[in-house]
Amino acid sequence: MPLSAQDARANRTPANTPRFVPDLRRHRRVPLKLAGRFMREDRREYPCELQDVSVGGAGIVSDVPVKVNERIVAYFEHLGGLEAIVTRAYRDGFAVQFKITPHKREKLAAQITWLINRDAFPDEEGRLHERIGTSGRKARLRTDENITIDVDVLDISVSGASVGTAARPPIGTPVMLGEFKAVVRRHHGQGLGLQFEETHDIEILRRSLL
Repeated sequence: MPLSAQDARANRTPANTPRFVPDLRRHRRVPLKLAGRFMREDRREYPCELQDVSVGGAGIVSDVPVKVNERIVAYFEHLGGLEAIVTRAYRDGFAVQFKITPHKREKLAAQITWLINRDAFPDEEGRLHERIGTSGRKARLRTDENITIDVDVLDISVSGASVGTAARPPIGTPVMLGEFKAVVRRHHGQGLGLQFEETHDIEILRRSLL
């Protein structure tokens, strides 16, 4: 049965009624400034700074022009390495969407939560993960210049390690601790503080390093 003109008007969406438009950004970003760098597909690295972040993506400040749909790997202090694709480029930076596994996304959510709330917990130690002391087991540290250094593993966590050595590679130097990629983050009295490029299961670290 055909609709009357009145029924048709009743079923028509009013012109001033907003339609539902899916939000292209599924996760709300929070402001978070962290030093970092990003690697392009040609494996060249450039400095950058995290501006805001969610488990889905981030806004990044950089004076290096990038292209939309370009794939990068971004490395940020405390967050490690994150594979991403550029979704938007602007004058002083760009936005990315992370291409990470659900497991990595869960870990990232926990890291972001800790970072944005750490100032509210001044008594907490300034580390994201509990460190496990070791008996100084020997391991090999290999630098990006393929120099191998024998070190003592002083303690480890899922996100980093402290090693004893007289060597002092510059802060920011990419290294391999055994089979794990890491970056030198600090020098201390006994050696080096390392940050893994991504978090690892503690049992895998135990079997490999302890």
